[in-house]
Amino acid sequence: MPPYDVVTFDNYGTLTDWEGGAAQFLYQLALRNGDAELVPGVQLQREFERIQFDILGSGYRTYKQVLAQALAEVCEQHGWAYDDTLGRDLANAMRSWPSFMDTYPALTRAKAAGMKLAILSNTDRDIISHSIRQHRVAFDFVITAEDVGTYKPDVAFFSYALERIGVPADRVLHVAFGFKYDNAPAKKLGLTTAWVNRHHERQPDGVAADHMWRDLWPLARLADGQSIPE
Repeated sequence: MPPYDVVTFDNYGTLTDWEGGAAQFLYQLALRNGDAELVPGVQLQREFERIQFDILGSGYRTYKQVLAQALAEVCEQHGWAYDDTLGRDLANAMRSWPSFMDTYPALTRAKAAGMKLAILSNTDRDIISHSIRQHRVAFDFVITAEDVGTYKPDVAFFSYALERIGVPADRVLHVAFGFKYDNAPAKKLGLTTAWVNRHHERQPDGVAADHMWRDLWPLARLADGQSIPE
């Protein structure tokens, strides 16, 4: 028997290199605008992330609209030119951002062990469909904010997902990079949670993860029948 019936994932930052892709896009935008300061791309990505988090909590709209609004605010703060084409460019760029190197082997080993795979993502269906192609693995469930009509960390997202998946919460392992979006609401409903802490950050208050991993290799070892590592 596999240790869990289903493993659910936050996609961007967990399976797809969200931070690297967004940092590259924003730094290139700074270059095109002749920004004299040229702060590192990762700094721009974190700025974008803070703005996006506030937007997601202010009521549902499509994720493409969220991306456009967050990008417009970043451009305004830096004095860069913005038009709607840039928002579409960012959504298009997300479709091709690569998987992490550990994504494919971890997913395939979990699947081979008999665990079903699900994505729970704060995005639109037409964006996530292309990201899944990068993973090269078939998922049993793909649930997006567009399906639910709300964004994580709203616990309603996870309630909807559990109903769709149809297994008890204690048979689900939720693996996520986005601790602000995922771990607390998942634990409220009884899911076991693993925080993928790729940057070896200190655990913030309220993360509440059952396990903290540096990457997805612990999932691969778990699938191989080993005890779940920290």
